[in-house]
Amino acid sequence: MEFVHLSYIGVEGHIANVVLDRPESRNAFNTEMAHQLLKAFKSISISDARVVLLSSSNKKSFCSGADLKERNDLTENEWRDQHKLFENMFNSINDLPQPVIAVVDGYAVAGGAEIVINCDMIVAAKTAIFGFPEVTRGIMPGGGGSRLLPRRIGVHRAKEWLCTGRFVSAQEANETGFINRLTDSDTLFSHALELAEAIAKNAPLAVQNCKASVDEIFGMDDKSARDRELEFYNRCVDTEDRQEGVLAFVEKRSPRFIGK
Repeated sequence: MEFVHLSYIGVEGHIANVVLDRPESRNAFNTEMAHQLLKAFKSISISDARVVLLSSSNKKSFCSGADLKERNDLTENEWRDQHKLFENMFNSINDLPQPVIAVVDGYAVAGGAEIVINCDMIVAAKTAIFGFPEVTRGIMPGGGGSRLLPRRIGVHRAKEWLCTGRFVSAQEANETGFINRLTDSDTLFSHALELAEAIAKNAPLAVQNCKASVDEIFGMDDKSARDRELEFYNRCVDTEDRQEGVLAFVEKRSPRFIGK
């Protein structure tokens, strides 16, 4: 069955649209769904897409995490092999050169919340609910929860969310800075698409270097961060898009970026 749908939308098809579609299980990811999601992001990584939207076909649940019913029937070795697949799935999102926008409504909990935090930006409906309840099941997040959540909301709040395992409303999440844009459920996708289009119209190599620079230099000492930032900057200097951007400004027209 197809649990992940990939299409290309927007101006010139530069926006990759990934939709999770396993509604009968609240989009809990099993082995097959993880394979499909991994395949989709590998495909996007070598495509002409400039930005990615990751959403759900089900307003009640973005993703409820790993399918524990499937996992209950696995041996210990099968469990570890499956988790390696899940690690690769999470990493394929986080490591993508293009920015990824999570479009969240309903529950995004456990591994579903980790899918969200492996994205670069979050657009959420006011009805969204987030949570990392792994400690209530005798485990901890294994797909970036303790590594990425502090970057979004700070160390102390991250420890609270992770160690209590409680669910967090979209309103509270927004107040911590967790969410980029908070909107109504009915206008959720249009707001996310608006953000994606604002990114897609820019020079793709410049955008990708911005993403890579932020990810790499966050937490570095200032001297190392300055040097590394300039390395990313210099990657953009000799591109055709940089020349086009300057020329378009002088000619008072919109630039036509080609990703070179």
